[in-house]
Amino acid sequence: MARLDECAGGADVLVVQGGINDIAQGRSVDAAAENLRAMVRRGKELGLQVLLVELLPWNNGWPAAEPKIRKLNELIAEVARVEDVALLPFHDTLEDRDRPGRMREEWTSDGDHPSVEGYRRLGELAFSLPG
Repeated sequence: MARLDECAGGADVLVVQGGINDIAQGRSVDAAAENLRAMVRRGKELGLQVLLVELLPWNNGWPAAEPKIRKLNELIAEVARVEDVALLPFHDTLEDRDRPGRMREEWTSDGDHPSVEGYRRLGELAFSLPG
């Protein structure tokens, strides 16, 4: 948030994605959601098109972090609805249907981040959105 104005210079679109770091560092999901809301609002004030992104599944944090990830994603969806911005369903896009709360092994490089294949899936999702 502290660098948002500087980083957004010359941009047309702001993509706001919550990170697992808030959960890993023991921050409250309510506080994380409010920080994301503030970034969305600031992006709108700057005249940017704003997209909001869900947290990804986190293999290395499963199962302990899973309830917090789901709760924060619910709060992120509420922010998107109230602030009238598009929500990118990154969690569902990379979640392994056979192992809820985790990415398929080929979609993660290290259990924390997407692999090249995972990023390809996310890119295809983003480019399939209307507008």
